[in-house]
Amino acid sequence: MEEFNKDLLKQLYIPPPNSHKGQNGKLLIIGGSQLFHTASLWSLKVASRIVDMVYYSSVPENNQIVQKAKEEFRDGIVVCRDQIEDYIKEADCVLIGPGMVREDDYFIMTEVSAVSSLEDVTKLADSEGEETYFLTGYLLNKYPHKKWVIDGGALQMTDPRWLLQLKTTPILTPHKKEFERLLSNMTRYENINSNKSFIDHKKPLNTEVEPMSKKFNSTVLLKGRIDIVCSPEKCMKVKGGNAGMTKGGTGDVLAGLVAALYCKNDGFLSAACGSYINKKAGDRLFEKVGYYFNSSDLTDEIPKVMKEVLL
Repeated sequence: MEEFNKDLLKQLYIPPPNSHKGQNGKLLIIGGSQLFHTASLWSLKVASRIVDMVYYSSVPENNQIVQKAKEEFRDGIVVCRDQIEDYIKEADCVLIGPGMVREDDYFIMTEVSAVSSLEDVTKLADSEGEETYFLTGYLLNKYPHKKWVIDGGALQMTDPRWLLQLKTTPILTPHKKEFERLLSNMTRYENINSNKSFIDHKKPLNTEVEPMSKKFNSTVLLKGRIDIVCSPEKCMKVKGGNAGMTKGGTGDVLAGLVAALYCKNDGFLSAACGSYINKKAGDRLFEKVGYYFNSSDLTDEIPKVMKEVLL
């Protein structure tokens, strides 16, 4: 598998000098929960540095937090959950999942075909994890032509059949445990009556990324010490990073960065370059303060790295 080539960075979209507001990307972020408040805010913060407009929709508590801190993303709009469909239509890309809750023992108890509106999501869901399932399935099925980045709780609750009906190539951003869960979800449909384990723990996970991307027409970014990025056509490994990037929220920063790039670039380029930029920023912080930085520091460092490598 080839390593990341810095020449790819030259292919990324750069806003033209004569561009106008809105022409350089509009991103909708759907995330957060009563349990996880800050995850989607890190995605929001980094994306607001890159695209012209960020629409943000979370649970009421998070919406209120963002509304108070709106100077952090002056071109952003806080969207109530019952209004997100209007903004999905306008956005170039949708990131769903950072900070959303999963349900460990809940999967395919009710077909998403039973959900015909956002109101049905609320009626059917008895927990935040179930709401993640119904909301994700409803939106993916209704908007198959939209660019999607699926992360965190939404990714863990994804029925693989939803991916097969998408008309675009979604970006999936799992870490190791999320990838194992995703593999189990995807495999069980081929072995629905089988009791065997769906994961061969003796087989390296990185060897499963390419076949998964091809089978489900997705770009998969498996996060780790070495990130593995595969689209249905090609694969690449991205080295870098350090133990300081194991802290909570760094994956949400990466998801926001990749989704922002995906607004104006293709999926593989967005995932591979996003991975490289994120790791580069982490390594820069390590040079300054060692392991002692957090996700907020990472969001502040990424624009500096982007200026250096892109301009």
